[in-house]
Order: sequence, then structure tokens, then C-alpha cells
Amino acid sequence: MRNEADLANSVPELSDEDQEHIRMLFHEEVAPKLVKLNARLGTLSCEFAGERFRNWSLRFKSVGNDFEIVHFEYDEDAAELDLDL
Repeated sequence: MRNEADLANSVPELSDEDQEHIRMLFHEEVAPKLVKLNARLGTLSCEFAGERFRNWSLRFKSVGNDFEIVHFEYDEDAAELDLDL
């Protein structure tokens, strides 16, 4: 059985370039949908940025008329949510 230190060391990290790519697509493609849904805060899968990010999720919050990504987290069980309701 693996301990917490082993789990922490085995979690991949997003590069600064990957984070910027996700942030750009989030603001271009996802944020307008969140506005339509009157979202204020939440957690979403990053799969919208490509298959290689499907195990990453982001936590966002509203800031004025926009949104801010406040945290990225690796989650092997992450699932995409279709925002085209």
C-alpha cells in the first residue's frame, strides 16, 4: 500500500505552458457558457483543452463579469461535464 508521500510524488504536474493553454481555452470557450448558466464557482474537468488534460480539473470563481481559475488538481477519476445544455 502506498503512503501519502508516495502518492504526492507520483502526481504529474502541469507546466506553465499547459496552464496558460488551459486558461486561454477556458476564457474563450468555457467562460461564455458559464455566464449563460449563471455560474459563480465550481470545478470542471480540463478535457475541453484536449484529451491529455482529461485527468485534470480546475476550480474557478466569478470575478465581476469574468472568471478566475484558482486551482488545478490532478484527478484520475475526473469526468467531463457537457456545458451545452
